[in-house]
Amino acid sequence: MNRGTTDARLLPAVHEAFLGSDHPPVQPRPLIGQSWRRALLHGLDPDRGGVFPPPLPVEEVEHRRQTSRLGGLLPQLREGLGGFVDMERQLMVVTDGEGRVLWREGNRATIRSADRVEFSVGAAWTEERVGTNGIGTALVELRPVQVHSAEHFVRTHHTWSCAAAPLHDPRDGRLLGVLNVSGPATVFNPATLPLVTAVAKVAEGELRARHWESVERLRAVAAPLLSRVGGRALAVDREGWIAAVTGTVPVGRVALPKAVQPGRVWLPSLGLCSLEPLPDGWLVRLAETPCEVVAHRVVLDLRAARGWTVTVAGATGEWSHELSPRHAELLYVLVLHPAGRTAAELAADLFGDASRTVTVRAELSRIRRTLGGVLDHRPYRFADGVDVRLLRPDEPGRLLPGSAAPAVVAARGDGPYHR
Repeated sequence: MNRGTTDARLLPAVHEAFLGSDHPPVQPRPLIGQSWRRALLHGLDPDRGGVFPPPLPVEEVEHRRQTSRLGGLLPQLREGLGGFVDMERQLMVVTDGEGRVLWREGNRATIRSADRVEFSVGAAWTEERVGTNGIGTALVELRPVQVHSAEHFVRTHHTWSCAAAPLHDPRDGRLLGVLNVSGPATVFNPATLPLVTAVAKVAEGELRARHWESVERLRAVAAPLLSRVGGRALAVDREGWIAAVTGTVPVGRVALPKAVQPGRVWLPSLGLCSLEPLPDGWLVRLAETPCEVVAHRVVLDLRAARGWTVTVAGATGEWSHELSPRHAELLYVLVLHPAGRTAAELAADLFGDASRTVTVRAELSRIRRTLGGVLDHRPYRFADGVDVRLLRPDEPGRLLPGSAAPAVVAARGDGPYHR
């Protein structure tokens, strides 16, 4: 972990100063300070935390295990972390995307200690419930984090140290869950976070390899079918990745609606199409007469802590798509600036560095492929005549939690150190 300049011996004093509005001996790490402020917004008690929902029933835990893509990765996770966990008196924990503990294994004495703070299978370890912790803070930040000792918001967790990394589905970027290693703070090992991060990346690589194997299987089924289809058509998997194409130019991936059903559907990137089910995918037939993509309303919904969506409505129907954190930031900034932003201005808004225009243009190219005629460029903005609506959290501090984009940080009211 990189704990910055915060000496572990000063952490209790930093924590108490924050809660008591005193001047801290040193500043907490920005990641920790922001998480503490979120805990206060959630109304958590630093002595007891929040109200724990009951653990999931055994049947529900088993259902989530069976339907999670992470279950098939347990052998790789154990191989990567098992020896370290045994040697360092740690626990390996895997949660789902809601922070519910699905698997927990490791040192028996540490398991007993975990039970005393309700760190058990089926429990919810989100920031909303227990404040700053490896699992919950990784779910918010969507990046690897280490939370050591008194960096935890709740005092009863100060005897723990944990390192966690989010696990994403490489097919669509969806958050699958969190890989976490926790143990006594007295045996803190600075190698824990790099190790957890590396094992998480290996696991995501395994998911990516399995995905491309499934695309190849779909291609073998779809290619003969497309050879008999007249007109323009594509075969895509359930996440929109193209396996085969005829009569049109392949685009890499088609953004499908959140709820896909057979029949006619309007896709902002393709226009009017019809969908027919294939084994593990869809046959997408494009309309014979190209349909101009004309949107009259866009709703950007950023109210949740994650799972942000954009909904586009036009004369031919309505379509919703889940956004990545970066695309949520981009669209939020464009809503704030209806007259448009240059690539340099967007780079400053997102990164605090106006020179990062190449990154901005690449991200905008991806999102324009998804949203079709909804976005214009030179400057980048929502198209003329589109009614754009923004749904944001009631509390400014809950806007896109975990985002470090200067435009978002300013909207949340985050300062270097204040409650």
